[in-house]
Amino acid sequence: MGRRALLGAAVAAGAGGAAFAAATPAHAQSVRPASAATRPASGRGDRFDELPTPTVVAHRGASGYRPEHTLGSYQLGLDLGADIIEQDLVPTKDGHLVCRHENDISGTTDVADHPEFADRRTTKTVDGQSLTGWFTEDFTLAELKTLRATERIPDQRRNSTLYDGRWTVPTFEEVLRWAAEQGRKRGRPVWLYTETKHPTYFRSIGLGLEQPLARLLRRYGHDRASSRVLLQSFEPTSMQRMAELVDTPRVVLLSSADSRPWDLQQKGDPRTVADLITPSGLREISRYAQGIGPTLDLVIPRRSDGSLAEPTRLVSQAHTAELLVHPYTLRNENRYLPAEFRRGADPNAYGDVFGAVGAFFRAGIDGVFADHPDTALLAAADHRR
Repeated sequence: MGRRALLGAAVAAGAGGAAFAAATPAHAQSVRPASAATRPASGRGDRFDELPTPTVVAHRGASGYRPEHTLGSYQLGLDLGADIIEQDLVPTKDGHLVCRHENDISGTTDVADHPEFADRRTTKTVDGQSLTGWFTEDFTLAELKTLRATERIPDQRRNSTLYDGRWTVPTFEEVLRWAAEQGRKRGRPVWLYTETKHPTYFRSIGLGLEQPLARLLRRYGHDRASSRVLLQSFEPTSMQRMAELVDTPRVVLLSSADSRPWDLQQKGDPRTVADLITPSGLREISRYAQGIGPTLDLVIPRRSDGSLAEPTRLVSQAHTAELLVHPYTLRNENRYLPAEFRRGADPNAYGDVFGAVGAFFRAGIDGVFADHPDTALLAAADHRR
């Protein structure tokens, strides 16, 4: 099956799975996807056909140029031409979903400059990691809105610090309204890629993400299999929960091969990512998701000297399971590129990102998350059909 055909067929993949069938409602137990040749002219697969292949996802917006997860970053990503704009969701104390890569906002807002919140600084254990800082779940939305967003890695992206303080932390509902408004202005829908962050942790403190996310998706008409929203999580059970609540397409994110998703650890499930990306593991994922988002190194590993080795079979095996493959993250700076594509000694200077991403496009990926979506789009144009 070609990549374009796969894009159309994969969204029809049924929700639920053998291991979770008892918990999956009847509406989520769809039939397996038809081939591109037999898929009806209208129906569940149509929306994915709107996306070019390879697809370019603006990672946290145009985060290479603006402070991440701000309306400014999202707007620039859209203006640069990205096919999809990504959000990460964490909750506030009063249950609102806001867009931050982490619930620790010490490095992405000016919270440290607010003396009225000095006593909110604390130490928590999130997914087994001890963190000291300020956390969204300790702030009401009204309090969080008094903060301003800042560049997360100012030493690497000094130009982005120009925009420190310009935007607040957006709610996901604000992003849904922004996307609808932009869609009307542009005469075409705006696609979103939305991640549930640390869902097991938040469920443990009474701030589960899935139910409020599902309510917002229903309210704004994004709860269908044909919706122009992709849901994603590093915790497979979060996507299984979403499959029980909405028909919105879902993607399982995958970290390093030897890592274990936190939800699996908490359940005593011994499987690692290496187990999830076997043919049988991918077939199981395809029962409740339509794609995977692996780290780039799972597609093409790096040798000990940092250069690219030979591609793995992950892409072909995922496609056999009728799963999209959207790896993360393409960045322009030398420090993030494979060794043979770095240029000069400055780790923050731009390297040969076109050469690097070209290797991954030739490996057959269906899209890529990129901090600099304009660069990724130029590279993708050489590989689009």
